[in-house]
Amino acid sequence: MKKLFAVVVLCGAGVAFLATCAPSQQPSQQMVSSRPAADSDNHAAQPDNNAAEPDKNAGSLSLPPPPKGKTTILGGQIQNFDPVRDQFSLRTYGERPMRIWFDERTQVYRDGERIAVRDLGPEDHASVETILDGPNVFAVSIHILSGTEEGECEGRVIRYNPDKGDLVVFSQMSPTPVTFLVPANASIARVGERKFTTGSSGLSDLVAGALVSVSFGAGPARRNVAREIKVLAVPGAAFQFSGNISFLDMHTGIMVLVDPRDGKSYQIRFNSSRLRTSGTLRLQANVTVTATYDGTGYAASAITAN
Repeated sequence: MKKLFAVVVLCGAGVAFLATCAPSQQPSQQMVSSRPAADSDNHAAQPDNNAAEPDKNAGSLSLPPPPKGKTTILGGQIQNFDPVRDQFSLRTYGERPMRIWFDERTQVYRDGERIAVRDLGPEDHASVETILDGPNVFAVSIHILSGTEEGECEGRVIRYNPDKGDLVVFSQMSPTPVTFLVPANASIARVGERKFTTGSSGLSDLVAGALVSVSFGAGPARRNVAREIKVLAVPGAAFQFSGNISFLDMHTGIMVLVDPRDGKSYQIRFNSSRLRTSGTLRLQANVTVTATYDGTGYAASAITAN
């Protein structure tokens, strides 16, 4: 089945717990050569004006290897595509468009199948793996999903209209909010900690700021119809996280905790002046954090070193 969005986030300078959309199946990563071996006899029979083409392709082999370092995956719309200057703008929801460079080293996939760089153009939904190449942002790979028949979207609820059954979700990997039709037979349930899941769940959980994971399919007029909605958090709910600190900024009061129970990373805010133990925090320290979700993120009320 084709999917709505390609999602992936690799660690860059920091990790933020933001909503992501992900396809229900992973695209193939198999590397396939886009140029068949040339036939020497046929090549010799070609006119001189066509003989320049192999030289052009051979020149691409002299390109240096892709830059090395940490990569970051960004999702959005490819706009202002310029095949002459080998650059385009990536428009991500809520952010200014980012100029990205590409060349023959860039690997491009459409619905999991390798395509030639020359077939790249403006796209509504693309996931771009980027890396810094000097002062420029270079595209290591580009994954394009052209279908919208089935998928899963994790995000933050913007609003829910019970009269129309419309659920609008913000996702980091979509340039615009995603709208789902929630039918009467859609499954809605809380998931996660026992204390949270024992609470009542249903349409009343679809409030602004709630974190949800929506499994959906294509309905009439190609609308996104929700089949199952997992409620991950609602404003005011308390949670307890335990794991190692993978990112720590004492100045801004932000940490990222990797919880081994679900393998996820959680960005948590803390007030170092109010929490005594915060002064002893360090990277890779194993801690337990009690936090409240306020509709935008998790705020720590207690931090205990393990």
